[in-house]
Amino acid sequence: MLFNPQKQEVIIIADPDDSSLVRIKAELQNKDLYNLKFAVNDTEMYGIIREYYESPEEIGLVIVSDDLPGFQLESLYKFFSHGDHGIFIPLIILKNDSFPACNEWKPDGQHLIFHLAKNYSSIELQMAVNFFICLKNEKYIRYKQQERLLTELSERKLVDAKLKYLVGHDELTGLLNRSSLEQHIRLTLNRNSNNKFSQDSVLLFIDLDRFSLINELESFDVGDRLLIEIISLIRNVLNNVGLFARIDSDKFGLYLENCSVSQAEAWSEKIRKSLDDFRFVIGTIAYSITASIGLSSLNSAKSLPHPHELIFQAHQACCMAKTNGRNMVWKYNNDDTIIRERHRDIYWVPIIRDAFLNKRFFLVFQPIVNLTTGSVSHYEVLIRLRSEEGLVIGPSEFIPAAERMGLIHCIDLWVVENTIDYLAALPAELSHISLAINLSSVAFQDESLLPMIKQKLEMTFVRAERIIFEITETAAVNNFKQTRSMIHQIRALGCRFALDDFGAGFCSFNYLKSFPVDHVKIDGQFIQNLTNDETDQMLVLSMHQIAKKMGKRTIAEFVECPQTIKLLRDIGVNYGQGYIFGKPSEQFLEQDTFQINHILHTADLHSIES
Repeated sequence: MLFNPQKQEVIIIADPDDSSLVRIKAELQNKDLYNLKFAVNDTEMYGIIREYYESPEEIGLVIVSDDLPGFQLESLYKFFSHGDHGIFIPLIILKNDSFPACNEWKPDGQHLIFHLAKNYSSIELQMAVNFFICLKNEKYIRYKQQERLLTELSERKLVDAKLKYLVGHDELTGLLNRSSLEQHIRLTLNRNSNNKFSQDSVLLFIDLDRFSLINELESFDVGDRLLIEIISLIRNVLNNVGLFARIDSDKFGLYLENCSVSQAEAWSEKIRKSLDDFRFVIGTIAYSITASIGLSSLNSAKSLPHPHELIFQAHQACCMAKTNGRNMVWKYNNDDTIIRERHRDIYWVPIIRDAFLNKRFFLVFQPIVNLTTGSVSHYEVLIRLRSEEGLVIGPSEFIPAAERMGLIHCIDLWVVENTIDYLAALPAELSHISLAINLSSVAFQDESLLPMIKQKLEMTFVRAERIIFEITETAAVNNFKQTRSMIHQIRALGCRFALDDFGAGFCSFNYLKSFPVDHVKIDGQFIQNLTNDETDQMLVLSMHQIAKKMGKRTIAEFVECPQTIKLLRDIGVNYGQGYIFGKPSEQFLEQDTFQINHILHTADLHSIES
């Protein structure tokens, strides 16, 4: 508390002489700034001082006669020794007439002492009182300012120390953070590069399985408590072995230096087993916690130029553990299929994004032929990508990566939009042409698809029946209700549908009954060897007959030879699609009718010969 000039200063007056007390009172009581307290012996004086033990700064000064019974200056010094708290109480000692008058001020470090003869004048007393109270308050203010400055400096040092700690540690768990882990691995790499006979070291990437469910079902606070308990559990298992770090929210790294892979596997199994046995109890519910652990060794690759590589490899191994069932330990292997897929995904993502930006995607068209009349029924639209070098890349190269990396919705929308624009740009004599659009397995999970189709049809005036959407049987099964609902809504616009790859699944006939599609495309695996496999012939016949009973037309894929055409016509399949009728072409031209009729005539000759 700083000095307030408006407050009343307490002045303690201790003198056995009543006349002296009366005189001092007369000199000071008319001053509203002073609150006078009187004592006639040392007991009363010390009693008044004790009243201000908790707030000694309220005492302005003490006036004491040197003939006060029991008065000892040293004892009074001890009472006023508050230097550590910034309290400096001035002391005016009234001297008897028998002593020579000195009228002097004697500051002695922690104490302010002024000797005043009892034959003082009124002005002397008032000047001494005013001066010492001002001096005392000035010292107190200066002390408080210094104390505040020291406090601020201390707090700043604490903050700096905490920030320095947090630079290398995780705030919640106290573990090293990823940056510190990388720094330690980097030191090992540098040391090994200078050491011909370097020892092996292994990094364990520990990922808690389905940890996010705890946060979702309970709260983030409960999740934090669980993390702290898990860290304690793992530390007990390790017993100060290795360098333990928190890499992400529920992901941890354990760096075991000078450790073989077999030893690291043993430690991994201990950690996995201890977590598998652990139960986290919240109220009446006990949660089971498991972990997937990936191992990567410094010697698992020919070169590891950066710690990121080691962490990346361990993380990939951990992903393999999760993919293969979780709650297991997996060693990094560069030949793992999923790891190769992830490398391909990383490769394709920038290429796909660049294709959107620089318009490298384009459409090609493959005819679907009426096997009875020889006319082109419609064309299937297929997407291609042209590389910077001008090479044409098929969808089998980039579509799987787009599906895994969340770019497939953009491709679906691009194909639909550009197909409708293509139809709108055709001349009037080709206004009868219809196009079939392949949609991905997740297309109907995109809520923007239906509004976009509706808007494009309204803006381009393209008749909706000229568009056929092909959806694979697998995609239809994955989200049956939502897919069926979306098909109904798009069909309401006038568009048609085909069920692609029919027969590839185990429940094909059941879903065929439920889906409102116009065409059924028989999977190519039943067509490619149709001429040599009676089982395929029986299956294709069954598929066609069931589809026909349901009022749907059938399309055979991968038609490659006249003999296959002959069998399909005998079975009654309505349409055929394959290289024999035409390969996918960027140039949109109707297939030459004479050529198709010649192909069908060749098929008829095979029928006559047989």
